[in-house]
Amino acid sequence: MRWLATMLACALGGLALGCMSTPSPLAPSLSGSIGVPHNGVLTVSAELPEHGAGYVRFRPHAPVYHGLPRLVGAILRAAASVEQAFPGGVPLVVGDLSAQTGGKIPRHNSHRSGRDVDFLFFITTPTGIPIRNPGFLALGADGFVELPDGSYGLLDVAREWHFLKTLLTDAEADVQFLFMSRELEARLIQYALAKESDLALIWHAQTVMLQPGDSLPHGDHVHMRIACRADESVTGCSGGGPHWPWLEPFPHLDPDLALLFDEIRRDDPFELGPLAPQPQAPSSVAPELLARK
Repeated sequence: MRWLATMLACALGGLALGCMSTPSPLAPSLSGSIGVPHNGVLTVSAELPEHGAGYVRFRPHAPVYHGLPRLVGAILRAAASVEQAFPGGVPLVVGDLSAQTGGKIPRHNSHRSGRDVDFLFFITTPTGIPIRNPGFLALGADGFVELPDGSYGLLDVAREWHFLKTLLTDAEADVQFLFMSRELEARLIQYALAKESDLALIWHAQTVMLQPGDSLPHGDHVHMRIACRADESVTGCSGGGPHWPWLEPFPHLDPDLALLFDEIRRDDPFELGPLAPQPQAPSSVAPELLARK
């Protein structure tokens, strides 16, 4: 019941505890991913190990590989799925997630609440041999990229689509956005239309794939953001994009206001009990004296 009281108070203008941006003794109900991706913190996190089945960290020793446990789990499962489906390849290169307790980190305006992660694209040689992506190098509309040694790489559409499809269908991920350039999205969707029979999945992918309008086109990496879940929405998780219709709906509030205000008062450490009735004037006072007050 307490979470209902907190949500009502926030809706009525930020009157109470859970409307604060960070947890504190006055906001004990906040936990996990708190706030929006560009202005939030993280109280419950997991760290992505330096390497594992099918992936490596781009910055092995950087302190920015923490995220919500379900985000980290989804990355581990998707990378391992690519390795199993395409044996003998090279690992996925994972860019930044968030700091252990969230907040501002270098190189990013978002990535503050444990729901964001960057992935370098899978690439091959022009002849189709998988090679490790060396860094944040922008791929052209044709999928080619010039590498530091002067050679060329090419978007590995098959492995990239398999990886993203696994994330989109992961029961724990709840992908909200896959930010990338329009040209690379088009190449991936074209491949999916040729290979997939599940048109709903392709529509799902087209919906969440987006070239951001407030930053670079993301031709050098995929920026994935996961959505707040219903239970997370009542402990501080907020925003970052639309709540898509295929996600679990947020709790619907149609409360009894008297009951909720009573619950808010009950949590008040300075409240001594039910509100006492207002004192009435003594009956011995003459009515004309009361009227003069």
